[in-house]
Order: sequence, then C-alpha cells, then structure tokens
Amino acid sequence: MSAKNELVKPFLKWAGGKRQLQKVLRENMPTQWDRTTQSYFEPFIGGGAMFFDLQPQRATISDRNPQLINCYEVVRDNVDELIAELKQHKNEESYYYDLRSWDRSDTLTKKSKVESAARIIFLNKTCYNGLFRVNASGQFNVPFGRYENPNILEIDVLKAVSKYLSTNKINILNEDFQAAVNEAKAGDFIYFDPPYDPVSTTASFTSYYVDKFDQEEQTRLKETVDELSDRGCYILLSNAYTDFIRDLYEKYTQIEVAATRAINSDGTKRGKVQEILIRNY
Repeated sequence: MSAKNELVKPFLKWAGGKRQLQKVLRENMPTQWDRTTQSYFEPFIGGGAMFFDLQPQRATISDRNPQLINCYEVVRDNVDELIAELKQHKNEESYYYDLRSWDRSDTLTKKSKVESAARIIFLNKTCYNGLFRVNASGQFNVPFGRYENPNILEIDVLKAVSKYLSTNKINILNEDFQAAVNEAKAGDFIYFDPPYDPVSTTASFTSYYVDKFDQEEQTRLKETVDELSDRGCYILLSNAYTDFIRDLYEKYTQIEVAATRAINSDGTKRGKVQEILIRNY
C-alpha cells in the first residue's frame, strides 16, 4: 500500500467542505473496503476533502459544476501552466472584479482551460469567505474578500495533487450523480455529499451551480442509494439533520454529528449545526 501524501489535500475551499469532519467520517467508513484494490466513487466532489484524505488508487470523482471539474482536469494535466498563470494574478479589488466579470460576457468562453481554472482558484482564494457561489444566470457573484495576504498559489499542494491524479486510476467526470456511479460494483465504496436539504428557506448550500438540488432531487438520490445498496456497494452519505432526510433514509443507519459552519455571510449565524451521516453497513 502506498503511503499517504500529506500535501495531497483540497486546493479549493468549498461550501460544506468536509475537512473538519474527517475524523468522524473515518470512524464511519466501511472496514471491509480496501483503497488499493476496490474503487471509490464521489459524485459530488466539491473540494474533495474526503477523497484526498483517503487517496484511493482507483476512483471516479464527478460534479455537475463544469468550472470545478475543469480545475481538477487542469491540475492533473497542466499543472505547470496553471502555476505560471496563477503567478500573474494580483490581490487587488479592481483586478478581482475584472476577472469575476468574465462570465458576464463572452469573455470566459474565449479563455483557455488553464486560464479558466486559474480564475476560479484566484477568485476562490480572494473572495469573501472563500465561497463558490453563482447566481441564477450562472455568474460568480461573491464579493471581494479584502484579505491582506491570501494564499493564492500553493505550488507544493498543486504539484502533489497533480501527481496523485495522474499516477493513479482516477476518472474525472462532469456528470449527474447517477451517471457517475454507473460502473460501481459490489465491494466498491461510494461517498455522497450532495447539496444539503435546507434547514430553513434561506439556509441553503444549493447555489454553487444553477440547477437547484431540491427535495425531488434528494429523493432521486435516495433511490440511487437503494439501487447501489442492492448491488452490494458500501455507501456513506452526508446531509443536513432535517425531518425530511431522516424520514427519507429511515431504513438506513443514521449518525447525528455536529459541524461548524463558518461561511455564512451573517457572522451571528456561524457555529455548530447538526448534520447527519447515513450508511448501509
């Protein structure tokens, strides 16, 4: 078994990221799963905290957000060009809003994959609270963060992630979650970290892409979990601790966990929130 590389870690901060919950996620993993011989699937990859913590040798990661998936592909395939591009970016407010405006015209469509990826990483590192969020038109709409010295370029991390992605059997997809798990078979491990069922009408993490993940989508996800469970796959799922989710997965093992949410624009609403882990083993 290859040793874990501590530099292989998320290069983006993501809404609902799981770095803070790694200990409890580890404690709830299937002990029968082997990261060197059995496949790992994560259809809502986001920042990839769980994926990078496990560092499986065979995996399929996916997300419906094309800009996010482009970042993973560029880090894997063009990391040196990405680093060179990131070195040109400046932590200045007017510069920030100029890059942010690329998706408000046809500018973004004229940029290369490397330029697009560097833009997302730069905006993510310098925007307010490091939150990836788009509006109904698919436009990045987080304001400038005004940080004195943001860590825009983590060369060692980007190179380590690039080596990991390119030297292992890692499939990177821009697909719906159902399509992303088509190849999963008995003994494989799937971690679902979907946009959460909102605990209120305003507290929603579902706006990082245009298509909303509503209760109909949550139900479709549960049906996919049922199908994968019947195949003999190991499944772990995170979500909000709501009545809807608890009832939806009533036949599965449920674990209540406390998580800290630090990206709410209202500082008074940050702090511990209840989340749920659901598993079929």
